[in-house]
Amino acid sequence: MDAKPGPRGAAQDVALDACGRPIDEAALDQIFFAARSYNGWLDKDVSDDCLRAIVDVMKMGPTSANCQPIRIRFLKSRDAKQRLKPHLMEGNVEKAMRAPVVALLAHDLAFYERLPRYFPHTDAKSWFEGNDELISATAFRNGTLQAAYFIIAARALGLDTGPMSGFDEEGVNKAFFAGTSWRINFICALGHGDEKSIFERSPRPEFAEIADIL
Repeated sequence: MDAKPGPRGAAQDVALDACGRPIDEAALDQIFFAARSYNGWLDKDVSDDCLRAIVDVMKMGPTSANCQPIRIRFLKSRDAKQRLKPHLMEGNVEKAMRAPVVALLAHDLAFYERLPRYFPHTDAKSWFEGNDELISATAFRNGTLQAAYFIIAARALGLDTGPMSGFDEEGVNKAFFAGTSWRINFICALGHGDEKSIFERSPRPEFAEIADIL
């Protein structure tokens, strides 16, 4: 990924300065302002070590009671991707099949079993035992949060991403997570993006459209 100057306006530059200790602007470009969601990929490999590095960065983001519910299945082989293919919406097939790696970003409904290790300060496991509604909500909320960290980590380490939600959820769960407590959230293609595959950036909302201060 070669970060290019993003569409930062003067107001955004002032806001960044107002927060105290912003990271380098080139880093912000690479992660946010110049980063895009790609539909096509260059013929460049993504190593297993790179995937491990993404996970090592991602896992440092905060989760509720350090519950760490995300589970990731990386598809690199042709056979693995072919198993995914029939469960994709037509518009996502080429984007996924041509990507060097496709990450199945899931969450584990049995995440609380590991809380004695991940959150040893108190008996957090007991908060969830027998409470299916809380388990489901916590796994989904924090798994989604970690999936966002995953995209940021991948971009920060030099990859491009192509997240997608157009797929048959039940089909993916049966094909890849049968007999487990894992459940798919969304899919993210990884690689070095082909700039010819992206559209002009869509508009983003103004502050007042999505936020207020009380």
